[in-house]
Amino acid sequence: MGSDRILEDLARIAEQVERSFKEERRLLTFREYLALFATDPVRHSRDAARYVRDMFDHFGRVEAERPWGSLTRFRLFDLPFLDEADRQREALVGQEAVQLELYRALNNFVREGRPNRVLMLHGPNGSAKSTVAACLMRALEHYSSEAEGALYRFHWVFPSDRTLRGAIGFGGKNEGQRERDMDSYARLTEEQIDSRLFMEVRDHPLFLLPPEQRQELVARLYSEAGAQEPPPAWILRGSLSHKSQLVYEALLSSYDGSLTEVLRHVQVERYFISRRYRVGAVTLGPQLSVDAGERQVTADRNLGTLPSSLTSVALFEAFGELIDAAGGVLEFSDLLKRPLDAFKYLQITAETGEVPLRSQNVQVNCVMVASGNELHLSAFREHPEFESFRGRFELIRAPYLLSWVDEQSIYDSQIAPQVRRHVAPHSTRIAAMFAVLTRMRKPNIERYEGTIKDLVSELTAEEKLDLYSTGMAPLRLDEESQKQLRSVIPQLYRESDSYPIYEGSVGASPREMRTVLLDAAQSPHYDCLSPFAVLSELDALCELSQEYAFLQEEKLPGGYHDHVAFRKALRERLLDLLEDEFRQASGLVDETRYLELFDRYVTNVSFWTKKEKLRNPMTGQYDDPDERLMKEVETLLGLPDKAEDVRNGLINTIAAWAIDHPDQSVDHAKVFAPQLRRLREAVFAERRSAVAKLCRDVLLLLKENGDGLDAARRGAAQRTVDRLKSQFGYEDGSASDAAVALVRERLAALLS
Repeated sequence: MGSDRILEDLARIAEQVERSFKEERRLLTFREYLALFATDPVRHSRDAARYVRDMFDHFGRVEAERPWGSLTRFRLFDLPFLDEADRQREALVGQEAVQLELYRALNNFVREGRPNRVLMLHGPNGSAKSTVAACLMRALEHYSSEAEGALYRFHWVFPSDRTLRGAIGFGGKNEGQRERDMDSYARLTEEQIDSRLFMEVRDHPLFLLPPEQRQELVARLYSEAGAQEPPPAWILRGSLSHKSQLVYEALLSSYDGSLTEVLRHVQVERYFISRRYRVGAVTLGPQLSVDAGERQVTADRNLGTLPSSLTSVALFEAFGELIDAAGGVLEFSDLLKRPLDAFKYLQITAETGEVPLRSQNVQVNCVMVASGNELHLSAFREHPEFESFRGRFELIRAPYLLSWVDEQSIYDSQIAPQVRRHVAPHSTRIAAMFAVLTRMRKPNIERYEGTIKDLVSELTAEEKLDLYSTGMAPLRLDEESQKQLRSVIPQLYRESDSYPIYEGSVGASPREMRTVLLDAAQSPHYDCLSPFAVLSELDALCELSQEYAFLQEEKLPGGYHDHVAFRKALRERLLDLLEDEFRQASGLVDETRYLELFDRYVTNVSFWTKKEKLRNPMTGQYDDPDERLMKEVETLLGLPDKAEDVRNGLINTIAAWAIDHPDQSVDHAKVFAPQLRRLREAVFAERRSAVAKLCRDVLLLLKENGDGLDAARRGAAQRTVDRLKSQFGYEDGSASDAAVALVRERLAALLS
C-alpha cells in the first residue's frame, strides 16, 4: 500500500509540473512568441536597466520614518517572498538612502537608453554593500518567476533526416520531401532532432527580424499600447551574437532568402534568473580572471550532427561573467582590490555597451554593480587614471548605520539565532549602542547660528546617539531647547556628507560586533549571552587599539571617540534599564497609571488654555480645570515654578504634531516620551527602597532557592520573576545576573 501511495504522489507531482510548464509558456515557436510580444510590447522589450527598475516598482515601496526625516524604502530589500527565517537573515536593514540612489541611477539609465555606468557602492568594511547586491539578485530571481517578469531567449533546432524524410534546406529546396504542415521545429522531441544549438548569449528573439522592419514593428506596437517611454536602444539597434548570426545567414542562404523557413528552426524558451546557475545574476570576486572570452564550438564532437552547411562554418561561443549576467545584474565584489589593468576594459565597455573579443564584439546588457571600501577608493582617487574612470562610475555612498535601533535589528536577526542559547535582554542593544557611538563625529558648530549653535556645541556623543536613534533630546534641556535641537536633526545627520571622513565612514563594524557577541556567548561566567559578558568583550576589544582605526582616533570634548567613557556610559544605561524593568515587574505601581494621569493632565491643560470648563464625569457638572491635578503633575515633572510656560509649550507641541500628522490622533506616549519618563521616575523614586528589597528577595529565590523568605516575600519575588520572563524575555539565569548587578552596583545602600 505504501508503494502505491508513493506512485500516486509521483504521478500527481508530474502532472502539476507539466501543467505549470504549459501555463508558464516555457517553450514557444517564434510565431507564438511574436503574438505574446504584441500583447505587451513594453514588458517584453525591456533591457536590463528597465527590467531591474521595473523590479523595484513591482515589489513596491513604503515610507520609513526616521528622526532625520521620512525616507522611501523599497520593499524588495525586505525580501517579502522568502520565509521568515531567511528574510530576517538576508534582508537589508536601513540604508534607505542607498536604495533611493540605486533607483535614481536606474531611472537615468532608462532615460539615456542603456546602463552606461558602473554603480559603485563605496563605504567602510561591513556596511552592507554586498547585502545590497545580494538582495537585488534574490529579488530578480523571484521577479523572473512571476508573469510580470517573464524573460525569453531562443535556440536553434535542426530536425533529423528521419523526421523530415531527407535533409531540409541544405542543398537546395526539396518541396517533395518537406512537410509543409510542420509550421515550426520548436516542439520536436529529442528523437526527432539531430541537434539543438544552444545560444549562450541571451539574444532577444526580435533580433531575428531585420533592424529596419523591427524598429517599425516595435514603434507601432508601442504606439498602440500607449507606452509612456520610448523603446530602449537595445531592442531597436541590438543585433544577433556572432554564432547566431552565422547560423542565421547559413540558413537564409540555404532557403534562398526565406525568413519564414529560417524561423521554423527557432525555439523560443522562457528562462529564469538564478544566482546558483549564474543566469542573469553573477558575482565576480576580486581574483584575477578574464570576465569574458570565446572558444570554438565546431570542434565539439557532440555537434557533429549539425547540417553540413554549418559544420564548415567556424562557430565560436562566448563565455564568462559578462555573458552569464546578460539581462540582469553583474556584481564586481571589491572591484578596487583588482589591479587597474584587470578592469580597465570597463571604461570602453560602459561607454559603448560592448566588450571586444577576438572574433566579435558582444553586446553587454546588464546592470553592473561594484563595491569597494573607502581606503581603496581614496587610493584610486590619487591614480592618474581616476578622472577617466570617474565618468563611467556612479558613486553611491554606503556608510555604517547611525541608529542603534537599526543596528540592533541586524544583531537580533543575523547573530542572535546563531548563539543557540538564551540571549539575555539588552545584550544586542549594548553591542549596537557601542558600535554606533564609535561612529559619532563631533558637529562642526560653525555651520550653525544663534541658540542652535550653543545647543549643538554642548551635544555629547551619547546625546547625539539618542537624537539619531529615537529623536530624544537631552533631558537636561528645557522644552523649547529640546524642540529646537530636534528640528536640526536632519542638518546634523547630513552635515558631514561632503567631508572626506564622513559620519559613518569610521567606527566599529558589524563584523567586529559579531565576534564580540559570539565570544560573549561562550563566557564561562554566564549560562547565557549576557549583556555583562558583552561589556567584558568590549573591554577586550578596546585593548587592541593598534588593530582598529576607530580606536586610534583622537578623543574630543563631548566624549567623542572616548571608548573608555562609552563603556562606562553603557554600563550605567544597562543598570538603568534593569532597574526600570525590576520596577515595572515589581507590581508596586500600575504602569498604565502614568499614561492615565498624563492624559488627564493634557485634557485639563487644553481647557485651561482655552479658558473653558470641562465636564466632570462623576457629577455631570461643568467645572474649572483641576488646578490641583495640574500642579501635582508639574511638581512630579520638576517644573512647579514654570506652570504657564509648561502648559503653553505642551499645547504648542500638540499643535505642531497635528500639522505634521493631519490624519493621526496625538500619541501621548510618543509625543511626550521625555515627560512621561520624568513622571515615571518621580513616582518610582518614592518606592525605590521597596524595589531594592524585592530585588534582594529575587536574588535569594533564584540563588538560594528562597531560603530565609517567608511565604509573602517568596510569593512577591516569584511574581516578579514571572513578570520579568513574560514581559521582558528573561530566564532564571539572566534574571539572577541582573539582580546581582543591581544589588551590588545600585541598590546596596538602600538595603543597609
